[in-house]
Formats: sequence, structure tokens, C-alpha cells
Amino acid sequence: MSNIIIKQRASAPLYIKVHDSDNVAIIVNDDGLKAGTQFADGLTLTEHIPQGHKVALENIGSGENIVRYGEIIGHALRDIPRGSWIDESLVALPSMPPLDALPLATRVPEMLPPLEGYTFEGYRNDNGSVGTRNLLGITTSVHCVAGVVEYVVNIIERDLLPRYPNVDGVVGLNHLYGCGVAINAPAATIPIRTIHNIALNPNFGGEVMVIGLGCEKLQPERLLAGDDEPQSSIVRLQDEQYVGFQAMIDDILAVAEQHLIKLNKRRRETCAASELVVGMQCGGSDAFSGVTANPAVGFASDLLVRCGATVMFSEVTEVRDAIHLLTPRAADKEVGKRLIEEMAWYDNYLQLGQTDRSANPSPGNKRGGLANVVEKALGSVAKSGKSAIVEVLSPGQRPTKRGLIFAATPASDFVCGTQQLASGITLQVFTTGRGTPYGLKAIPVIKMATRTALARRWHDLIDINAGTIATGEATIEEVGRALFHLILEVASGRRQTFSDQWGLHNALAVFNPAPVT
Repeated sequence: MSNIIIKQRASAPLYIKVHDSDNVAIIVNDDGLKAGTQFADGLTLTEHIPQGHKVALENIGSGENIVRYGEIIGHALRDIPRGSWIDESLVALPSMPPLDALPLATRVPEMLPPLEGYTFEGYRNDNGSVGTRNLLGITTSVHCVAGVVEYVVNIIERDLLPRYPNVDGVVGLNHLYGCGVAINAPAATIPIRTIHNIALNPNFGGEVMVIGLGCEKLQPERLLAGDDEPQSSIVRLQDEQYVGFQAMIDDILAVAEQHLIKLNKRRRETCAASELVVGMQCGGSDAFSGVTANPAVGFASDLLVRCGATVMFSEVTEVRDAIHLLTPRAADKEVGKRLIEEMAWYDNYLQLGQTDRSANPSPGNKRGGLANVVEKALGSVAKSGKSAIVEVLSPGQRPTKRGLIFAATPASDFVCGTQQLASGITLQVFTTGRGTPYGLKAIPVIKMATRTALARRWHDLIDINAGTIATGEATIEEVGRALFHLILEVASGRRQTFSDQWGLHNALAVFNPAPVT
């Protein structure tokens, strides 16, 4: 992104052109620009263009390519004169990059010099992982018990946690899976693996507590299959020992207290930044996402990788149309093949649902200037920075390597966050141009605005502003470095994100592509 061009100084009309070959740019000014606005290079707007929307930098004939990021984002559906507004109705969706002819590991980035000496204050676990929080997690084997879990969480927060000051909180890991499903369907591997791995997130300290019903298809023993952790404990509400609701609650609280006693012994200690596992996600994206926030996140990602940390980016449908830019960055051909496998799996998944990638972007994305999923994808992958991709995970899998990892997930904010949580992230960075109060109770979520107008309006919901990049007040590198240091502060518990300050936390949304019976 080093070749981004910002036309005019901050007090004047602004547009951003990303690549020399682009024939469009986006309008920067908060309220857009009116017809007749003139730039120093002679460009004159023929109509009002909203903030973030595209202006034609040259005459574009019907059927000709519309180019942004140096890539074709679509074809003009009619003649578009220079200075005109190009909204999504004028852009025909181009074909996806074919998966059978992609270059694999042909431009593997050289490793950047390692960064040493960066640390955070984290919680070490017996298995070698490090958490950013010290939480009691209560997972479930079926949604039937969700109300009971919420009931006991309230009691634990009110009556038990004050006795255990070193425990940061309790999280009920409720979900909609567990029964009324084709439990042995091949695709059921994904939700079962996801629920299992969420309980093993480093922020729960290895203390696995499960509340089940008893008659569900996903029996707790299957949920914990392969988990030999001695701290595991199961409470089944249908067990005959429970006479009345209060008996169930008393037993759950007694089991919870056993885990709280262990968790309360834990203390933060200085850990190398290499122990971090950070997820990168975007939601409520706009046309600024790919030129301000996401490139800044990418710069921070590279800094983390240089520290030896693990960084995950995701969202298959917002990667698919830029996959030709990622497979050359695979560390080796096997990693490149895995990228293709995950793209192909999702292509088939959408086809089975009789839909396609045109279902993305959302109405809000379009109001923010994104014409289609191609433009969105080209901006989304900027979160990955410039490092080599060392591993590819199927939904809910845990990594086996450190470095930059593609963790395949749907693009839905809630589903992506849940799946990244299962893959072991202990902190997430979330970029947004339209704004969202999204948060996760199990991990801190740092929200970064793509536009200063949003950061100013949502001053007590946005943690860091990348909008200054658009106006030339800051560089991608400066904002990326500020984000890197904020990550270390939040991971250490020295800074609290706004979503945590206000208690704004979304429910888990486990990805279930298997049949519901």
C-alpha cells in the first residue's frame, strides 16, 4: 500500500488513488463532495459523490474494466465519464479467479528481521499456551441447558467471584448445537471440533467444565473426546441424583467453585510477545477499509510475526476473489494447496445452498462505497500484511505453527469470531467503517475505525482510529505501530477495550454446515 496517493492537502477536497493503474479513486471528505468540485489535477466532479464512493479518474467505456488496487473489480455497465460517481449499479461482477491455475509459493516473502524484547503480562498454562485473561469457562453439550448456564453465571458473578479476586470473570459458552442434528454427518466434524476447542482456549486456563442434559446427541464424552485434561468435569441435569432445580444449581456451583479455586492461584507474568495468538477480522466494512485500517492491521500483523507470534486472518468469501494474491505468498506448495482446498470447499458449500458470492457485500458495505465482493476482498486481505502464510486451518482447528495463518471461516462477524476463538486466539482486532458494537466475552476485542468521522462520532466505542491515514495526518506504518503497542497493553490487562468497559458481548455462533434433522 506504499503507493497510495492522497490528492490535495487536508483542508481541500480529497481523493485516494491506491495504485498507478487505477482508473477510479474514493472521495475522502466527511460529507462527500458536490458537483463542480475541482481538484488541482483538473478532475472536476460531474455530480455529488458521497464519502468513500468511487469517482472515475478517466472516461470508462461500456464493458471496459474498472480498476482499483491495481486489480479489476468489475466492468462498466455503461459509459462512465471522467468525474462521475461509480456506484454499485454501474459495476458488473467479474469472474472469480479459477482455482486450477493459481501460482503456488512463487513469491514467498523473505523473513523480516526478528523483533526481540517485546513482552506482555499473560497467564501461563500447563500445556505451554498463554492466555490474556483468567476466566472460568462453562461450556455446554446442548442448547437445552443454555438458560441454566445463564442462571448460574449470574450467581457466580454475584456470589462467588468476589471471593476469588484473581479470576477475571465467568463465561457461559452457550451455542445452538447438540441435538436435533445429523451428529454423524461428515460436516458435523466442524461444530463438534469448534465447541471442543473453544473450551480449550488459553483464556480458560485448562479448566474444562461442561453442563449437559443427558439425552442429547452430542454426549459430553464425545465433546471431550481426546481431551485427557484432569481438570475436566461434567454435570448432567437429567441425572437422577437431582431432585428439583435447586439441587442442580447447588451441584453446578460446587463444581464451579472447585475450578475457581485453581484459577485463583494464577497470576500474570511477563511473557514474550511470541506467545500471543491474535485474530484479525473486519465487519461493517467500507471503501476505506482497504486503504486505512486493514493495511495498518497488516503492518501490525507483520510486527507480531516478526516477534514470533501467531496471527490469524479469515473470512473465506472475503478472500476468495483475492486468492490469486495469496497463493504465491504460501510458505510452500502444500500450504498453497490447502488454501485452494478451503476455497473449493466453500465454493461447493455456497453452491449446495443455491447461492453465490454476490450475496456479499451487505447493504451497509454498499452505502460505504463497496461495489461488490471483489472490491471488498481486495481490501480485506490487506489485514494479512506481507508475511508468508505458514499454515491453513479448517474451521475450528487449532494451529500447529506460529506465524501468519489463514483460518478458514465464514465472513459473518459472529461466526468468524466464534471460529477464531476455537482456533485459539486470545485477542482480536476488528476493523470497521460503518461501526459495530461487536465484542466477545472470552477475549478482548480492539475495534479500529477506518474513518475519523466514525471514530469521532463513536468516541466511546472505537479504540483506535485509522482515519488519519486517509487525510495524510498519519502513515500506515505509524497507525500500525500504535496498534501493535495497544495489542500488548490490552493483552497485559493494562488497557480495557470499550466493548469490555460497557460489557458489550455477542453470543457464540458455531458454524454448522451439517444437516439439522
